[in-house]
Amino acid sequence: MMKVKHPINLSKATTFIFVSALMVVYQNSTLGAWVYLALHGTYGILWLLKDRIYPDKQWEQEIPLGIGIIIFGLVSLYWVAPYILISSGTQPPIPLVAAAISLNIFGVFLHYSSDAQKYYTLKYKPGLITEGFFARCRNTNYLGEILIYLSFAMLAQHWLPYLILGGFIAGIFIPNMLKKDKSLSRYPEFAEYKANSGLIIPQLFGDNSLNQEPQKVSEESS
Repeated sequence: MMKVKHPINLSKATTFIFVSALMVVYQNSTLGAWVYLALHGTYGILWLLKDRIYPDKQWEQEIPLGIGIIIFGLVSLYWVAPYILISSGTQPPIPLVAAAISLNIFGVFLHYSSDAQKYYTLKYKPGLITEGFFARCRNTNYLGEILIYLSFAMLAQHWLPYLILGGFIAGIFIPNMLKKDKSLSRYPEFAEYKANSGLIIPQLFGDNSLNQEPQKVSEESS
């Protein structure tokens, strides 16, 4: 038996090694390859730090070894983007590189900061989160993760990484968001909160009365 986080963490930890190996094998040391290594490699390291500092409860579930191997294989589909970029030798234009870096920074900020808010708020006061990163979006952490992998797909300049990301969104992210909404519906104030927040896209306009109350937080992990 192992925990869900173990194959995920293994994939994150070896991303820097995998991308570096691709650069050596295909003798590709172009700007695009180095930028990709920096962005995706750093993302994996930050993931491991997050797991040590404020781990997510949903990744603590125990699973059989076979399921762990499948999870590793699924997460490793994200390696398709660097493989395409580096093996093809294509060089993304500088404006595209700048756009991808900017998008990645926004994604990392939203993903890790919102996860930190969720972890430390729940640690001291369980309830329903209605402020901060979750005031206008109920799944800010997922939004950040999507932006991160979108930036990787942009650098690859190929349709396949976009398709893989779309598969994760449709098959894993959205079902998890809907499951979370269903669980949170037990709170009386959830209906009002839902009406004034987006599932994944922030709802920028609406009543902010919930955010004026003392902080309430959610027992749910996303």
